[in-house]
Amino acid sequence: MIALVIPIAMTLFAIAALLNLYRLAAGPDIVDRILALDTLMINSIALIVLADIRTGLDVLFELALLIALMGFVGTVAMSKYLLRGDVIE
Repeated sequence: MIALVIPIAMTLFAIAALLNLYRLAAGPDIVDRILALDTLMINSIALIVLADIRTGLDVLFELALLIALMGFVGTVAMSKYLLRGDVIE
Protein backbone atom coordinates (compact mmCIF):
# COMPACT_ATOMS: atom_id res chain seq x y z
CA MET A 1 0.00 0.00 0.00
CA ILE A 2 2.76 2.47 0.92
CA ALA A 3 4.58 1.61 -2.30
CA LEU A 4 1.59 3.00 -4.18
CA VAL A 5 0.90 6.07 -2.04
CA ILE A 6 4.39 7.59 -1.94
CA PRO A 7 4.85 8.00 -5.73
CA ILE A 8 1.37 9.51 -6.01
CA ALA A 9 2.13 11.96 -3.20
CA MET A 10 5.49 12.84 -4.77
CA THR A 11 3.80 13.52 -8.10
CA LEU A 12 1.20 15.76 -6.49
CA PHE A 13 3.83 17.70 -4.54
CA ALA A 14 5.89 18.11 -7.73
CA ILE A 15 2.84 19.53 -9.53
CA ALA A 16 2.27 21.88 -6.59
CA ALA A 17 5.91 22.99 -6.79
CA LEU A 18 5.52 23.75 -10.50
CA LEU A 19 2.42 25.82 -9.77
CA ASN A 20 4.37 27.67 -7.09
CA LEU A 21 7.12 28.41 -9.59
CA TYR A 22 4.51 29.89 -11.90
CA ARG A 23 3.16 32.10 -9.09
CA LEU A 24 6.71 33.08 -8.20
CA ALA A 25 7.40 34.22 -11.76
CA ALA A 26 4.03 35.80 -12.55
CA GLY A 27 2.92 37.07 -9.15
CA PRO A 28 1.19 40.43 -9.36
CA ASP A 29 3.10 41.89 -6.41
CA ILE A 30 5.98 41.10 -4.07
CA VAL A 31 3.78 39.68 -1.30
CA ASP A 32 2.46 36.98 -3.62
CA ARG A 33 6.01 36.14 -4.62
CA ILE A 34 7.13 35.82 -1.00
CA LEU A 35 4.21 33.52 -0.22
CA ALA A 36 4.94 31.45 -3.34
CA LEU A 37 8.57 31.09 -2.31
CA ASP A 38 7.58 30.03 1.20
CA THR A 39 5.11 27.48 -0.15
CA LEU A 40 7.75 26.24 -2.59
CA MET A 41 10.07 25.60 0.35
CA ILE A 42 7.35 23.61 2.10
CA ASN A 43 6.72 21.55 -1.04
CA SER A 44 10.43 20.87 -1.49
CA ILE A 45 10.67 19.74 2.14
CA ALA A 46 7.75 17.38 1.58
CA LEU A 47 9.39 15.97 -1.57
CA ILE A 48 12.67 15.41 0.26
CA VAL A 49 10.97 13.67 3.17
CA LEU A 50 8.94 11.46 0.82
CA ALA A 51 12.08 10.58 -1.14
CA ASP A 52 13.81 9.70 2.12
CA ILE A 53 10.95 7.46 3.17
CA ARG A 54 10.96 5.81 -0.24
CA THR A 55 14.70 5.10 -0.24
CA GLY A 56 14.89 4.15 3.43
CA LEU A 57 17.91 6.35 4.16
CA ASP A 58 17.95 8.70 7.11
CA VAL A 59 20.33 11.24 5.61
CA LEU A 60 17.80 13.38 3.79
CA PHE A 61 15.86 14.30 6.94
CA GLU A 62 18.76 16.54 7.98
CA LEU A 63 18.65 18.22 4.59
CA ALA A 64 14.93 18.82 5.02
CA LEU A 65 15.55 20.41 8.42
CA LEU A 66 18.20 22.72 6.97
CA ILE A 67 15.90 23.79 4.13
CA ALA A 68 13.10 24.43 6.63
CA LEU A 69 15.39 26.60 8.74
CA MET A 70 16.66 28.58 5.76
CA GLY A 71 13.15 28.98 4.38
CA PHE A 72 11.87 30.33 7.70
CA VAL A 73 14.75 32.77 8.11
CA GLY A 74 14.38 33.92 4.49
CA THR A 75 10.64 34.50 4.82
CA VAL A 76 11.08 36.45 8.05
CA ALA A 77 13.86 38.56 6.52
CA MET A 78 11.86 39.36 3.39
CA SER A 79 8.75 40.22 5.40
CA LYS A 80 10.73 42.44 7.74
CA TYR A 81 12.31 44.18 4.77
CA LEU A 82 8.88 44.87 3.28
CA LEU A 83 7.52 46.23 6.56
CA ARG A 84 10.46 48.38 7.65
CA GLY A 85 12.71 48.73 4.63
CA ASP A 86 15.66 47.32 6.59
CA VAL A 87 16.43 43.80 7.78
CA ILE A 88 18.91 44.63 10.54
CA GLU A 89 17.97 47.38 12.95
